[in-house]
Amino acid sequence: MTTAAPSARSLAHPARADIRLEGVLHALSDPLRMLIVRELAGEKEGLTCSHFELPVTKSTSTHHFRVLREAGVIQQNYRGTAKLNALRRDDLDALFPGLLDRVLDAAARQADRLGG
Repeated sequence: MTTAAPSARSLAHPARADIRLEGVLHALSDPLRMLIVRELAGEKEGLTCSHFELPVTKSTSTHHFRVLREAGVIQQNYRGTAKLNALRRDDLDALFPGLLDRVLDAAARQADRLGG
């Protein structure tokens, strides 16, 4: 069951029980989304969408953030006019212990290997 958006300033997020492994893996399979997750993983506080310098249009960037949110990988909340993005590490670790750390480690090793 997906939580409903109560107002125009709220965004729908799946409840922890509704997060599915297939959706998480799909969301993490895109290099730009993986880049977003890697950056969020290193932050204690959330980051605004404008913090990320993605080599795509604003609408494509919005799509990537939406895929991550709808899969349950990130939480998005408005702070003023900006969307604040945070990794749903607690939820992901509770549902899939070790998965996020292993994926992040593999992504870092790949980036080192490929020089990115």
